Amino acid sequence: MTKKSATDLVGTIEPFFAKAPALPANAKDMLVKIMPWIALIFGILGVLGAISGLGLLTATSPLAVMGGVETVSAYGTGFLASLIWLISSVLMLMAYPGLKARQYKGWNLMFYSEVVSLVGAIVSITSIIGGIIGALIGFYLLFQIKSHYK
Repeated sequence: MTKKSATDLVGTIEPFFAKAPALPANAKDMLVKIMPWIALIFGILGVLGAISGLGLLTATSPLAVMGGVETVSAYGTGFLASLIWLISSVLMLMAYPGLKARQYKGWNLMFYSEVVSLVGAIVSITSIIGGIIGALIGFYLLFQIKSHYK
């Protein structure tokens, strides 16, 4: 993805959240202070969970083959969702140093982690509604603190 198209995606989504009620200044400051730790903790947990999920799916895939075609396709979706979860978690870990230094690149990596997470929720079909609600909350919070990152 080029830098221009990355800016376009942020610019396309931002107007929807600009009209939302603003958080109080002290809440934004608190969120900016804890955001690096949120990225670090959930990034580590996400990587561990995604690797565990991939390992579990790999270990039980012979049973899926014996279970039939529907089960195999569900396993394929599970593998894809676990890979997407892993990518989102790695992006969070990559965002940690930038968020800690209050750099825009850290904020941008968290934004794309949220985008990837939303794609994963849509792909996994079973958690579409929860994924959309989570993404809306995540984008709202991210756009509330965007001005704190340079």
